[in-house]
This record gives sequence, structure tokens and C-alpha cells, in this order.
Amino acid sequence: MAVAKAKATLPDREREDFLSKFLRELHDNNAAVFVGAGLSKAAGYVDWPGLLSDIARGIGLDVARETDLVRLAQFHINANATNRHHLSQLLIDEFSDVKDPTENHRILARLPISTFWTTNYDRLIEKALEAGGKRVDAKYTKDQLATTRRGRDAVIYKMHGDIEHPSQAVLSRDDYERYYQTHGPFITALSGDLVEKTFLFLGFSFTDPNLELIMSRIRATFTTHQRQHYCITRRRTKAKGEKEANYHYELTRQNLITQDLMRSNIKTIFVDEYEQITGLLQTLEHRYRRSTIFISGSAADYGPWGQAATENFVAELSRAIIDKDLRITSGFGLGIGSAVVTGAVQQIYSTRHRSLGEQLVLRPFPIGIKEGTERTKTFTRYREELISQAGVAVFIMGNKTVGGKLVPADGMRTEFELAKSRRLYLIPIGASGSMAAELWNEVTSDLDQFYSGASPKIKRALKKLGEPTEKPESLLPTVLDLISTLTTGA
Repeated sequence: MAVAKAKATLPDREREDFLSKFLRELHDNNAAVFVGAGLSKAAGYVDWPGLLSDIARGIGLDVARETDLVRLAQFHINANATNRHHLSQLLIDEFSDVKDPTENHRILARLPISTFWTTNYDRLIEKALEAGGKRVDAKYTKDQLATTRRGRDAVIYKMHGDIEHPSQAVLSRDDYERYYQTHGPFITALSGDLVEKTFLFLGFSFTDPNLELIMSRIRATFTTHQRQHYCITRRRTKAKGEKEANYHYELTRQNLITQDLMRSNIKTIFVDEYEQITGLLQTLEHRYRRSTIFISGSAADYGPWGQAATENFVAELSRAIIDKDLRITSGFGLGIGSAVVTGAVQQIYSTRHRSLGEQLVLRPFPIGIKEGTERTKTFTRYREELISQAGVAVFIMGNKTVGGKLVPADGMRTEFELAKSRRLYLIPIGASGSMAAELWNEVTSDLDQFYSGASPKIKRALKKLGEPTEKPESLLPTVLDLISTLTTGA
């Protein structure tokens, strides 16, 4: 019984190990992704068998019975006196239609990944990154490797070409055999990244001859000191109507491939269904984001706490958040933002191991925009970009003066709704008054909606944050303990 139980829990253990270790690489900016045709197929594009099915029939073969599709493409070219026009036209026909990126593409684009490799010809990765506000530097010719796009956020290495240049796409055995001459710098760049970064392979079958050659050279050089990489794939299951013998054969083959990948220190993480890949990536994103705390606050009037006590409370809170190796984002709210800066910067500069740019992101609002519609549009985008990076949102006070009258800050309400829509953990400090008190009432009156399945400890802490106090510093232990619980999942 003990053995059976261990086997049953092994997949969960392996996934947790992957999530923990790859998350660490994301925080250290050491993560890279290699995307294969499987990710594009989910968006509606054909994979290699789908692309070459007509080609195979044209030369009297069945693509379902062929395992070497590179050779199949070469057979077609040989049969047409080395003319590859039909192959180029196929690429145009199949990949010219503009498809939307999948949720997997969008999650990858939101994560702090700056290095992407792909054998795909489409532009799904580019679209996802650009939709997320990132500047992309795409490389699909060797000459492009020598130039750098200014201010780039991500580099995409398209080692087999791009749909806009189908005649230069790597397709046939001739193309692969000449790869060292035509794309030599790509091999050098990929070899360096595989040594220095931790890769996540998605939608990739590991049948590419170029990658196998690169991996073999790394194995020969580093032997037992190769960097850990990961591959997420679906475990082979018995298809409807499939013969038992064929199923067991294919399952054995998958297990042997998995073992062989370990020679290159590529660990396979199995899922039962392709949809679970999305779930795994969502969990990864959620855990990454919860290490960033969004602080929302403004104060034209400091109420019974007073300015000095409020600023000291905010500074100490910010200092403690940084000390926990967490990150702060904030919109530099009136009367609150300067205290966030004071506490965060003091703590960051107290050690040489921290970077201001890595742990503190401040976006002062461009208050000089006079036109109402443009001002609202700009403020909304500012808030969305800040909140999209975070997993926890803290709300403090929230008031302003309009026509000489003190009113609740509608900007804080907007930030609350954005954070709620993105499923952030919401921590309104109700005792600080103003809009934060209104939000605290809303959250604590329906804790099952905002904190479904939360422990009694979390619910008690949230309710305590609304209890009146003249000394805001007395709330610090509760706020920090709550943040620690939410960010660690403990």
C-alpha cells in the first residue's frame, strides 16, 4: 500500500518541484522558453504532419506512416527537380491567416521572460508580447543577430525562419544539412542560452536534428554539470479504438524518450490533458505575481492618525515588505507615495544585494493631461500595468479634495475593481478610514466571495484591520503576517 501511495503522489511532487525551481529562475531573470508547433496548433495553425499531408500524397506516401518529416519534405523537393515553390506556397497558405494567441501565449508574455526560441514560422509569440505592451526584437536571419532593437523587452529567435520569408524557411534535409553555413550564429546563440538559462519546452517533440546536435555538444562539454531544463507534455493515453499492443508500444516509446532527454538534463513534467498545461502556467504566473505588492493610497487629509503617524506607518510597511524580498508597485498617490519611497529605498539601500529597479516600481500619474477622455484613458492604462504585475493589493486611506470638499478617492475604487478583476488578494486597511474603510466593509461583509476557502486565520486578520485604533503602527504585525501568509501560501 505504501508503494502504491508513493506512486500516486509522485506527479504532484514533480509538478511542485518544477513550479518551485522555475519560479526561482523567473525571479532571477534566468528563465527562457522554447516553443514548438504544438502551441501554434492550439491556436488553429497546422503542425508538421498537417502541413505536409498533401505533399506526402503527391509523392505516393502517407504522412501518418512517416516519422522523418524532414526527409519527407526533401523527397518532395527531389521529385520536383529541387524546386521548392510548392513548399513555400504551402507556408503562405497555412500561416498567412492571422490567428489570435492562446492563453498559454498570453501567460508566457506576461511572465518576466526575455528570451524566446521557436521553430515556428507564425507570429503568435510576437503578438502576445506586443499586446502586453512589450517591445519585441525578432531574429530570423543571421544578419539580424548583429543588431539590437533599442529598449527591447524580449528577443525571439526564430531559428527556422518567418512566414514573411517562406523561401528562406528551414524545411528540408538540404536546409538542415546547410544550417551551420546559413544559420551558424543561431547555433552559437542557442548553445550559450542553453548553458546559461533554464529552458521550458512547450509544444516541442524533440525531433529537430539541429537541436539534438546542439544538445549533444553541450553534453560532451559539460558532461554531468548541465543546467536543468523542463518540458511539459501530455502523457500517452489509449486512443478510442486503438489496439492494446500499439498503445503499449507508444507508451514504452514515450517513456524511453523521457529517459533519453535526461541525458541533456531535460526533465519531463507530464499532464493528463493539454488543458492542464494552461493550468500549470496559470499557477506559475499566480505564484510569481503574489511576490509583488501593489500599494494604493492617497491622503489630502490624514484623519485622526495625523500625517506623521500615517507616513511612519506606510514607510515601515514598505520597509518590511522589501525586507521579505518582495516587490512593491505603486502609483505614487497623494500624501502616501513619498512614504512608500522612503521606507522601500531605505531598506533596499541597506544591503548591496538588492536593486532599486528590481524591487520598487513607481508610476507618478501624469496629472497635466487636461482633456477628460484622454486623461481617463491614460490613467486606466497606468493602473492596469501596475496592477497586472502584482498578486496582492493593499489599500490605505483614499481621499482627496474636490472644490474644497474632502471626498473619497474614486481612483482607489478604480484600482480596487481592477485588482478584483485580476484576482489579486485584496487587503483594505479599514481602520485608516475614507475609501479604504468602504472597501474593507465590502470585503469583510462577503469574505467567501473575496477569499473563498481561506483559513480562519486569514479571515480574522482581515476583520482586525477594520478595528479603530489611534496608533496605526499597532496594525503592522497583522498586515505583515497576512501578506506573508498570502504570498507564501502557508
